[in-house]
Amino acid sequence: MPTAKKWFVGYIFIQILATFLIFLYNMRRIKHINKEEKDTIVSKMENLLRVGVISNTHGVRGEVKVFPTTDDPKRFKKLKKVILDTGEEYINLEVQSVRFFKQLVILKFKGIDNINDIEKYKGKDLLVTRENAVPLEENEYFIYDIIDAEVVNENGEPIGTLKEVLTTGANDVYVVETEDKKEVLLPVIDECILDINIEEKKVVAKILPGLVD
Repeated sequence: MPTAKKWFVGYIFIQILATFLIFLYNMRRIKHINKEEKDTIVSKMENLLRVGVISNTHGVRGEVKVFPTTDDPKRFKKLKKVILDTGEEYINLEVQSVRFFKQLVILKFKGIDNINDIEKYKGKDLLVTRENAVPLEENEYFIYDIIDAEVVNENGEPIGTLKEVLTTGANDVYVVETEDKKEVLLPVIDECILDINIEEKKVVAKILPGLVD
């Protein structure tokens, strides 16, 4: 084998080996993350609330169409700052303008003036801190606060764990995962949802006929 070719093969091998060692180091660091770091991450996540999802771009000047995940889309009128969750990092964005189009919100962020600067964030969440969230009224709660809540029937028997809240035109729907990994859909109506205890993270529900096979 010519000397140049041997050198090239050796170089490629070293690069692959180096990449693999870096991967192992990062995996080891993730596995050994200490409790203080975990608590910081969890605390930060619990302090952030999703208000919308970037569904698409709008025009070529950096505007985006946002699907609101809040029950009050008009709150965007008062929104000054949001946090973009890219999946890898949080980016603070300043809201420059807000307008509405059908069921969507059209947002323009300060400093983002080109479609190429925002297009890569399609499908990403927009968050706000609890301090910037709309104040809750009596008997209201943030959806995040009931995710993973224990769901029991009126006799205290376990039904499952609340995994998701679907927002529909009429009423919300709780998606509950049972112990055998099946899904039960519970409409958020007085006849079905009897009690919601945020502090204990528990939901008491009555299974209406036809909701469970």
